[in-house]
Amino acid sequence: MKETTTLIIGASISGLACAATLKKKNIEFLLIEKSAQVATPWRNHYERLHLHTSKHFSNLPYKKFDGSIPKYPSRQQLVAYLEDYQKTFDIHPIFNTEAISVYRQNEYWITETNNEIYKSRFLIMCTGPYGTPRKVSIKGMETFPGKILHSSEYKTGKDFSGERVLVIGFGNSACEIAIDLVEQGAIPFMSVRSAVNVIPKEVFGISVLQLSIYMSKLPPRFADAINAPLIRLLVGNINKSGLRKKPYGPFVEINNYQSVPLIDIGTISHIKKGNIKILGEIDHITNESVYFKNGTVQEFGAIVAGIGYDKNFSIFKGVDDARFKDLDLSTRKQQYFGKEGLYFCGFWISPTGAIREISLDAQKIAGDIAGKL
Repeated sequence: MKETTTLIIGASISGLACAATLKKKNIEFLLIEKSAQVATPWRNHYERLHLHTSKHFSNLPYKKFDGSIPKYPSRQQLVAYLEDYQKTFDIHPIFNTEAISVYRQNEYWITETNNEIYKSRFLIMCTGPYGTPRKVSIKGMETFPGKILHSSEYKTGKDFSGERVLVIGFGNSACEIAIDLVEQGAIPFMSVRSAVNVIPKEVFGISVLQLSIYMSKLPPRFADAINAPLIRLLVGNINKSGLRKKPYGPFVEINNYQSVPLIDIGTISHIKKGNIKILGEIDHITNESVYFKNGTVQEFGAIVAGIGYDKNFSIFKGVDDARFKDLDLSTRKQQYFGKEGLYFCGFWISPTGAIREISLDAQKIAGDIAGKL
């Protein structure tokens, strides 16, 4: 059994940020990572992916993006930044070490892995709440002759050039995948079941995230009421594009439902031009034909399901299992912050940007641990 003051699980954005902030305060820690390198989730995302938030609000503690990096870094540029971050702060994760179970024993956290067992006074979970791709389940999908992929398996639209592809969902990943399909010569359609909120990427050249930081100080409904005319001006009437707007605005969506509105990076323009066609909810599939609940029938060569991820806290085991069985960090930021030495970093959805919040929370966690030593 290896002992350490603090154990960090996960060596991507949150884990590296926490490691750097602990180092700054000379707090002993070990960082374990189930894969063979840092930033694995970002390495595995689809090729076209870019940050939808400005680099000026997306850096980790103590290190900004290089000036040569564009305002909205690509996936590859973010990975390079994280690799450089690891080297700059001399962070040495223990790779190929996957946490299998975590439980409380007296005043310590015991983490069992595929290699060793770790005993720590403090435990920082940096695995993210959405590590398990949601299972694709459509009546009759077993008869479909083409590929059916979860968005986590999608890499590039080059694989579907010339094909009619159905993208399920209207989240940020689904919409960027649809754009990628257009750019790579595929013919994308989108199955959109629910009403949506769409916000512009920038407002007159200013990152929407920068405005959100100021607006987040207001009550969500009030902020939405102020922003509604501007969103209508910049995004337009999405109902004319075959979409339905949610009955509440983006701030309420984020704060009350922990759901992320679409940051429009060009999807709406493609829809208006007819490059992306909007369809309704799927009823069933028969061979290559997809039947929709509104009576429409279309044939496709492939389906990409941008249906999100499921939360998974099953890692917590033992006598304290009941305490974590229904653990939900969505209704209030850091609702389990520091309780019995347990911290979560990167689990809260914020209108002020996920990476920005991770950076702030990592510093807050390091400060809290320092105060308990």
